[in-house]
Amino acid sequence: MITREQIETVLDHPVHDARGDKIGDARHVFFDDVTGEPEWVSVRTGLFGTSESFVPIHDAALVEDHLEVPYAKDQVKDAPNVDIDAGGHLSEQEEQRLYQYYGIDWDASWQDPHAGTGRATGTTGTTGAADEAMTRSEEEMHVGVERHEAGRARLRKYVVTEEQQYTVPVRHEEVRVEREPITDANRDRAMTGQDITEAEHDVTLYEEQPVVETRAVPKERVRLTTEEVTEEETVTGEVRKERIESEGTDERGDQRRRP
Repeated sequence: MITREQIETVLDHPVHDARGDKIGDARHVFFDDVTGEPEWVSVRTGLFGTSESFVPIHDAALVEDHLEVPYAKDQVKDAPNVDIDAGGHLSEQEEQRLYQYYGIDWDASWQDPHAGTGRATGTTGTTGAADEAMTRSEEEMHVGVERHEAGRARLRKYVVTEEQQYTVPVRHEEVRVEREPITDANRDRAMTGQDITEAEHDVTLYEEQPVVETRAVPKERVRLTTEEVTEEETVTGEVRKERIESEGTDERGDQRRRP
């Protein structure tokens, strides 16, 4: 159980659940009006610590530099939201809602004088050691960034067919008839055959034809890369601030006397 002397060590320090996971930071400690013992601690949760959840402090323990409570992190974060009046008190109805949520027997806690529950008057919210000072708080806006998937890019290879034209020289043979007169030089060859006869002589003609073949040739390599581009965006939010006004004193803080 946390004592009043340990309150300064608890405030603004981490609060861990039964598994050792951090829930948030202790914001306020509430005391029982009857016994004067610590009864509740409010824990700042949420992305930027903008929410506060109430958790019983009766069975909590101070471990090194943090407070450890016997409840799960999600259970504390999902605790019901309660309203605190202008005097920093929890109403009986709000306190009973919290007891029911955490499975604490309301009647048994009231009968146990050491349980630290004031059934009739609720609890008083204090910050730091118990004194007569009032703490004024303000909300501060903390802006961070989250990384989200914005899209996908893909390389896809497909085949297209193009028609190409090339001009290549081709050769072919043609028949040409040559006649030569009989001379002394060729007379012997001309007279070797029969005098009158029929004969044939074949000549084979050749020509070139274009032949087309294809083969894959690497041309380039393509890959996808990413680069980070930094842009500025303006974020607007609302923050709350507490104001403290005095009653029964003049502007300098001196008590006004009746004439």
